Amino acid sequence: MPDLATPAATRAPAPFFTRRTPGGPPGLALFLNAGDPPLPVMKDLVLMLDEEGVDCLELAVPFPDSVTDGPVIRRSARRALDRGGADLDDVLAFIADVRPRLAHLRIALLADWSHSLKHRDLADATRDIAATGADGLLIHALPPRLRAAHLETAAAAGLPVVTTCYTKSPPATQAQAAAHASAYLYLVAHYGRSGTAPGAGHAALAQTVTDLRAHTDSPIAVGFGVSTRQDVQAVGASGADAAIIGSAAVAAVERAQDAGLDVTEAFRDFVRSVLPAPTA
Repeated sequence: MPDLATPAATRAPAPFFTRRTPGGPPGLALFLNAGDPPLPVMKDLVLMLDEEGVDCLELAVPFPDSVTDGPVIRRSARRALDRGGADLDDVLAFIADVRPRLAHLRIALLADWSHSLKHRDLADATRDIAATGADGLLIHALPPRLRAAHLETAAAAGLPVVTTCYTKSPPATQAQAAAHASAYLYLVAHYGRSGTAPGAGHAALAQTVTDLRAHTDSPIAVGFGVSTRQDVQAVGASGADAAIIGSAAVAAVERAQDAGLDVTEAFRDFVRSVLPAPTA
C-alpha cells in the first residue's frame, strides 16, 4: 500500500485536458488495464505517454467478464489477472511510484465496485486512492444507492470523480452525471460494448455535447468506437474536450506482446498515429 502520509494526499487536484483551446484539437485519453503489459513494463509505457503529450491514462484495476466491454478488453483483463500482481493494492502502489515522475499526463483510476471496492470501507479506499496521487476516480458499476456517499467521500479526500452517461440516457440522467463530474464527464458515444461506434459518427454528437455544457464546467470526453486520428478529430468536431481510445489501445498492446516486440516502442508508434495534429 502507498504511504498515506505522502504529500499527494493534500495537493490541489490537477485539472484534465487543459490544453484544449477553442477550435483546437481535442485532448486524448487512453484506456489500459493495469498489468497488461506487466507493471514493470507498464511503468516505461506510462512515462512514454507523458513524453508524447497524451493527456490522460484511464488505468483500470483489471476485473473479469465486464458486461460493458468487448472481447479485446476482456482478453486484456484476463491476461492481467492470470499473471497476478495487479489487484487494487498493487495498482495503487504503481500509481504512487510513477505519478511524481509525470509532467503532463493525468491518471484516472477505474475500479470495479464488486471486484475491487465492495469489501472495503468506501471512505478509507477513497483516501487510499487519493494518497497515491491519482488525479481522478471512476467507479464501474457503482450501486445507485451509494452514489451520494461516493461523491461525498471523494470530495472529502480531494479526489475528482469521473462520471458517465450515454448519448441515449434520459435528459435528467445526463444532467445529473454532468453536474457531478469534477474530473471529467465520460460521454459514451454508443450503447453497447466497448469497441463499437455510433452509426452516424462522432461529429454527430454535437447537440448532445452542447446540451451537457449547460450542466457542467468540467471537460467532456467522448469514448467508444474511437480508434483512429480521424475518429479523434471527429470527436473534436463535436465540441467535446477530449477523445477516449480504449479497445484500439488495448489491441495495440496485445499485438505487440503477441509479436514479441518492445511494447513501449510499439505503443509509441500507435500513440503517434492517433494524436491529433495541431491546428495551424
